[in-house]
Amino acid sequence: MRLEKCWFCSSTEYPGHGIQFVRNDAKIFRFCRSKCHKNFKMKRNPRKVKWTKAYRRLHGKDMTQDSTFEFEKKRNRPERYDRNLTENTLKAIKKIDKVRVDREARHHKLRMKGKKAKDQREAAKELEQGIHLVKAPQALALDSSLTLPKITVNVSQAKDANDRMEE
Repeated sequence: MRLEKCWFCSSTEYPGHGIQFVRNDAKIFRFCRSKCHKNFKMKRNPRKVKWTKAYRRLHGKDMTQDSTFEFEKKRNRPERYDRNLTENTLKAIKKIDKVRVDREARHHKLRMKGKKAKDQREAAKELEQGIHLVKAPQALALDSSLTLPKITVNVSQAKDANDRMEE
């Protein structure tokens, strides 16, 4: 079973899913879903559409330069079956996967490094600009007109209202 990549968004396309377009020069364009096919027909550039992997890689949101991606490359020559080689390969896959996950976590941590300080600056600026909207708790306790009045509803009145709505 061969898993192909979508031409537009680079996600995995499973057998029996998606659609493909074959050009006159025998170039095959595979699409994972109708959304990708429609965007291709509209001649959109995948690098400018925010939900594609091409956009994420171009703008530094995903890892691009990593040696663990070399193992996923498509190989056209089948290897002769060797039980020991297969066993070692399966063990290596687990290690490689763990290394990739660790590197992705580190990449995400570096990307989000200054986010907390930025959020605090934005919150302080918003508070400074809208300070007139904030009232002190003592002012609320002294002046009851600043709070909304509490509305009480009797159960019998609510039932009568529901009965009228059903009719």
